[in-house]
Amino acid sequence: MLTPHRGMPPLEPAPPLSRFEFWPARWFYLPVWIWVGLLSLRYRGIRLPLIANPLFPAGGLFGEVKSDILDQLGGEARRFVARYVKIARGDGPAAAVAAAALATARADGLDLPLVAKPELGCRGAGVRPVRTDDELTAYVAGFPAGENFLLQTLVDEEGEAGVFYVREPGKPEGEIISLTLKYFPYVCGDGRSTLEELIRADPRAGRLAHLYLGRHAARLHEVLPTGEPFRLAFAGSHSRGAIFRDGTHLVTPAMRARFDAIAREVPEFWFGRFDIRFADFARVQAGEDFTIVEVNGAGAESTHIWDSRTRLIDAYRALFHQFSLLWRIGAANRARGFRPESWRVFLARRRRELDATPAYPPTA
Repeated sequence: MLTPHRGMPPLEPAPPLSRFEFWPARWFYLPVWIWVGLLSLRYRGIRLPLIANPLFPAGGLFGEVKSDILDQLGGEARRFVARYVKIARGDGPAAAVAAAALATARADGLDLPLVAKPELGCRGAGVRPVRTDDELTAYVAGFPAGENFLLQTLVDEEGEAGVFYVREPGKPEGEIISLTLKYFPYVCGDGRSTLEELIRADPRAGRLAHLYLGRHAARLHEVLPTGEPFRLAFAGSHSRGAIFRDGTHLVTPAMRARFDAIAREVPEFWFGRFDIRFADFARVQAGEDFTIVEVNGAGAESTHIWDSRTRLIDAYRALFHQFSLLWRIGAANRARGFRPESWRVFLARRRRELDATPAYPPTA
């Protein structure tokens, strides 16, 4: 039986949702866009985020290719990265593409169970565990032709976190400005209620039932045995229903030193977030025993703001600080001779991501 939140700090009681947690993005981010405009005027450049990480496509703001970024983690940092292979969907039959993909993975030392995820996309879009040949075939069948996906080692642990790292050019050391602890939501069987009833009765899940009901449609009428936990989400994404807590106060010097060392192994990496999984958070605090499953660049967010205990003013304070650093780093890199890509290339990159994302298989 699963042990919810094993290896994580205790999930402390908190309001089910904050007042702003699921506001429409156009309203929540309006003050941020105003701040972005002021920063663009101050530093004389609206495209400076595109050179915050000069060797990432668009600095990692949009259209970043996951494998291209992970490929850049070399040296000692490589041992912390979950292994992966890149697969081209092509336009062949799903069963044939899936069989070829699994053969490619096995030739590289990987095997089921694995995680399938699009190369292009964010916020957990299209991320699913594939534990059997049939699940992989179903994933390929639902994946858009012409796009690529990764098959990555499944780190099937309860511990997940987002580690937001920043180092300004010329500074001797980087810092972790945000640590988000990600808890996978569960309901627990009582021997009488169906899964749907458990979801609707849960203080948080019931208010986000639209995120979970379709995902588990085939099992909604099951009655879970007393005491049996049922995990509602696999992807550690807030928009997909994961529970976020602010763990910034739990960052240790050993963590800072470890992620500073890892970041320095990525050429010209100054700003972004490492998404990690682990079995024991105490070991992460010691700078050991975690696995990097993804690296995000300039488009990363200080996701601890989605802790339901966070005040709106504190969320904006964190985002304003984050964007101030982003523009300052972009300006420093401009002074070092880097120039952003053209508007045409950037907008084409953004359009491709926006077009591809809705076509991905449902997130688990």
